[in-house]
Amino acid sequence: MNPIVTVQEAVTAFADWNEPTDAELNAIEREMPLIRADVDLIDAQIIAMDHTPNEVDTRRVRRALARVLTEYRVLANRTTEEVAGGAA
Repeated sequence: MNPIVTVQEAVTAFADWNEPTDAELNAIEREMPLIRADVDLIDAQIIAMDHTPNEVDTRRVRRALARVLTEYRVLANRTTEEVAGGAA
């Protein structure tokens, strides 16, 4: 094992064989609505933490959380349908 790396090795983060597969990219694409909802929830929470929360902030966080839960349910149901459909 050689712990010394060249500048080229350090700059080149990933080799060609280390790229995501099509299946991995498709899985990420299926999860994007949930990822976006999570980001919106974090944004709403940060806004609420930036000052004394008011009623608008509370509603914004509550709506964002509801959207995260909805997207999670949709993703879980879709995954279950795909597994059941693929096994039949």
